[in-house]
Amino acid sequence: MTTIPSLFQPFSLRGLQLRNRIVLPPMCQYQAIGRDGMVTDWHLQHYGARAAGGFGLIVAEASAICPEGRISPLCAGMWTDEQAQAWRRIVDCVHSQGSAMGIQLIHAGRKASTFPMLPGFSPGSVPIADGGWETSAPSPVAFPKLRTPCAMTREEIQQIPVLFAQAAARSVAAGFDLVQIHAAHGYLLHQFFSPLSNQRDDDYGGSFANRTRLVHEVVDAVREAVGPDYPVSVRLSATDWFDDDSSVDAWSVADSVQLCQDLAARGVDLIDVSSGGVAPAPIVTGPGYQVPFAAAIKKHVSVPVAAVGQLGDPALAQQVLDEGKADLINVGRAALFDAAWPVRAAHALSLDRSDWPVAPSYHRGEWR
Repeated sequence: MTTIPSLFQPFSLRGLQLRNRIVLPPMCQYQAIGRDGMVTDWHLQHYGARAAGGFGLIVAEASAICPEGRISPLCAGMWTDEQAQAWRRIVDCVHSQGSAMGIQLIHAGRKASTFPMLPGFSPGSVPIADGGWETSAPSPVAFPKLRTPCAMTREEIQQIPVLFAQAAARSVAAGFDLVQIHAAHGYLLHQFFSPLSNQRDDDYGGSFANRTRLVHEVVDAVREAVGPDYPVSVRLSATDWFDDDSSVDAWSVADSVQLCQDLAARGVDLIDVSSGGVAPAPIVTGPGYQVPFAAAIKKHVSVPVAAVGQLGDPALAQQVLDEGKADLINVGRAALFDAAWPVRAAHALSLDRSDWPVAPSYHRGEWR
């Protein structure tokens, strides 16, 4: 009897059963063309194709908890019931193909109101006259080449957990199986816990406990909103990439280990480990370049960890699991050109064809 590679073995998150350990991570599509946060037919075919392609879990793109929390004017939202209803048919489609579906909730902070990362657009802040908006952050410190944000008042900060909780409740109503809190890539929650972007001197700044206070409050609010049996994930940047530079006070892997232990104790079910984004840094990329961060966190937490970072080689993805460095594998950019990456991986890893995660209508397909 042939052993099924762990990449294709089922996995459970607080009762949510995944058919395999392959995850489509959130990737902005910039297709809310009405600039109202409403998803469209593009999202239906994009996520539906990857569900038919065999992914165990699909996590929808960063969806804002409020209009000013969007990364760009073309980003999706979850701040109205109408937006949740628009997502519903997409979630139903994904479920019909055997995949589970989560959603990533975000406030972009000082990195909001930017041009979409699409051909024909230059990087930078969208002018107010062209549909942009004023941004807010822990401190009035601009990300390079973006407008300077306003420092958030205490009242504005305390509204953030409320908005995340409301968006999470809408996500549950829309049928999503998991909510992911975006605390990575230099967006608002990451801006609070990184010393590079947080210069506050109140109880949301300064010490580690103060800088991580908001993400704790968000997690607590979301957990209360979704109930005790619903899976909650947090995506965080494990490092600002200045760990080896003692002259720079930045977020480190050691900080992430401590934060993740705290988050696990607060009821987070999955830590999705990425890195960077809060400031320009000497990032060295390559296949599996972020896996060591996931492995470092996995050693110290009691909940599953997902790895990301150029894991489009099926053999490498399987190796990460074999070596115990992560529990789930994110396959992002490779899946943009190959919606059926899991089926290709099954072929590459010599999985018995009867176990391939292939849609019935495609069972006659083959690679030559």
